Amino acid sequence: MTDSTLKGLYEVVKNRKENPEEGSYTCYLFDKGLDKILKKCGEENAEMIIAAKNHDNDELANEMCDLIYHMLVLMVENGVSLEDVMDILEQRRQKIGNLKTFHQVDKES
Repeated sequence: MTDSTLKGLYEVVKNRKENPEEGSYTCYLFDKGLDKILKKCGEENAEMIIAAKNHDNDELANEMCDLIYHMLVLMVENGVSLEDVMDILEQRRQKIGNLKTFHQVDKES
C-alpha cells in the first residue's frame, strides 16, 4: 500500500460521509453510528489476531486491510484527519533507535 492508496481510501470514506450513496457499506456504518463502527473495529482486530496466531499470512493481510478500512471510517466519524495520524507516525519514525529503559525487577528479593 502506498501513501497515495491510503489517502485515496480516506478520501473515499470521507466523501461517503459527506455525500451518502444508497447501498454503500460505508454509508451504512455511518448511519448506524459510532457503536457499530467500534464493534466492526473490534471484530476485525480479533480476526487479525486469529489469522496471525494461525500463521496464515494471506488471511492476516486481508484482515489487516479490513481493520485499516474500519479504522479510517472511525477516523472520519470522529474528525481525525489522516494527516494528524501520519504526522504522529512520522514523529515516531524519527525516534527509531531511542530505546526506552525498562524498570528491572529484582526477583531475588
